[in-house]
Amino acid sequence: MPFRKDIGIDLGTANILVYVKGKGIVLQEPSVVAIDTNTNEIKAIGSDARAMLGRTPGNIQAIRPLQDGVISDFKITERMLKYFIAKVSGTRRLFRPRVVVGIPSGATEVEKRAVEQAVLSAGGSNPVIVEEPVAAAIGAGIDITQPTGNMVVDIGGGTTDIAVLSLGGIVESISIKIAGDKFDEAIVRYMRKNHNVLIGERTAEDLKMNIGTVFQGTEEKHMEIRGRDLLSGLPRSISVSSEEIRVSLADSIDSVINAIHSVLEKTPPELASDISDTGIYLTGGGALLGGLDLLIQERMGVPVNIVENAESAVALGTGKILDNVALLSGSNKKSY
Repeated sequence: MPFRKDIGIDLGTANILVYVKGKGIVLQEPSVVAIDTNTNEIKAIGSDARAMLGRTPGNIQAIRPLQDGVISDFKITERMLKYFIAKVSGTRRLFRPRVVVGIPSGATEVEKRAVEQAVLSAGGSNPVIVEEPVAAAIGAGIDITQPTGNMVVDIGGGTTDIAVLSLGGIVESISIKIAGDKFDEAIVRYMRKNHNVLIGERTAEDLKMNIGTVFQGTEEKHMEIRGRDLLSGLPRSISVSSEEIRVSLADSIDSVINAIHSVLEKTPPELASDISDTGIYLTGGGALLGGLDLLIQERMGVPVNIVENAESAVALGTGKILDNVALLSGSNKKSY
């Protein structure tokens, strides 16, 4: 239909990416909504709302309607989706767009139905729900239709999804609620405990992205930040090293690596052998954390590949599924 814009959505806890068929990824914005709590009026969505985090007056609340990869506030998520769908489709569209949505592999049937209903209420039609590791693999150009094993570790904002794929479907998987947001929280806790300085989540994210590393022995970097001194209550500047970020993230990263190990342990031997040859594929924004590929490779003894366009792999995968839904023909979990 020439007047319908089919859409793929990576419905992330931290960011939403929208793919429009024939155009590619046209939108990438934070999953944040700013609301006036007195009137329930939405003041801003996306980048404008994120700029308000930690800076709003008492009656303006900047919230994330998605928590740990799933919908925590249905009505706000619906309004956010409606805004983004209208932004990429136009308000005068003749047909409701067909929508493919990537969600965490551990989402329950109730959570999947909530996403479907949110898409329908926001103006989409025929929503297709796909597990994020499947979409990420397809987006990364991995041929998951073959009878060979591929392991994808998708580290987003709210969840880390780990899956072994074969014949178009998930053989073994786990979804843990330890990912980018928990990494930021760990950095905030470290600064509070070791420097007596309180910082916001945006500052923690800046530290993670600019000097963050999880592998000992990488180049030492420093970054100066400002926070609130917990003793005096006044603003204070401190210099933070990449080694401190490594220490602050150690427990969270251990949990991710233990989850990878548990999935590999349950993987059929033939597929595990394939993975030891082809390696583990890292996708999602968390894949770009400094030295993560080296650390996983050292601990697992398996090659690790950071896919091209790691942050947008899920969105690119939803776009390819729009072109060929048959890619999901084996998307139900298989038993071996």
